[in-house]
Amino acid sequence: MSLPKTAMVLAAGLGLRMRPLTLDRPKALVEVGGRALIDHVLDRLAEAGVERAVVNVHAFADQMEAHLAKRDLPKIAISDERARLLDSAGGIKKARDLLGDDPILVANIDSIWIEHGVPALGALAGDWDETRMDNLLLLAAMDRTLGFDGPGDFFRDESGRLTPRGEAASASLAYMGFQILRPSLFDDVQDAAFSIWPTWRKLHALGRLHGTVFDGFWMHVGDPAARDAAEARLRRG
Repeated sequence: MSLPKTAMVLAAGLGLRMRPLTLDRPKALVEVGGRALIDHVLDRLAEAGVERAVVNVHAFADQMEAHLAKRDLPKIAISDERARLLDSAGGIKKARDLLGDDPILVANIDSIWIEHGVPALGALAGDWDETRMDNLLLLAAMDRTLGFDGPGDFFRDESGRLTPRGEAASASLAYMGFQILRPSLFDDVQDAAFSIWPTWRKLHALGRLHGTVFDGFWMHVGDPAARDAAEARLRRG
């Protein structure tokens, strides 16, 4: 299938690990290589054919809205979380009326990558199959990452089904912060603020959680040191 035409961009976080760079701006407006993190993401979405992006805002929300108003593509809609942070899945549920019922692309704002072969978002779209999955995650091999300081997130079998790391000391794949899902996936959750991880574990038990492995080089920009390392890696090309 083609990539969903609508995306949800999760940009409402406080950016505590990115301080002091986030003392006067949201994490999404921290620059890497002369461009704000959110512009790296939105440019990727526009290049891949996404026409509309719903962006949630909380910290320095007025700055975010002013910055996003300058963009032409993709078309931007704001999901206002000024009153309360709702976490990843809670933010998607709050924006439900803006997102519609068709599959959407969900994107974090701290993910930058260098492509070597098939474009990452094209590969994700090519693997999406609603008959076999309810959620498809974009993943990077741990030896092709920079700035990701965790022990890995998932294991993947030959059919693409994912298993969370759980109690294992490490896992071979890291979640890159991009995924395809239907917004209705969270309709039955009663909490206002909630993480997506319980849904991932539920879908794993049902065999409906899948992943696509990216063949390029991924950079997670989570703190100032990772920002500096990403800038250095981008300069090297």
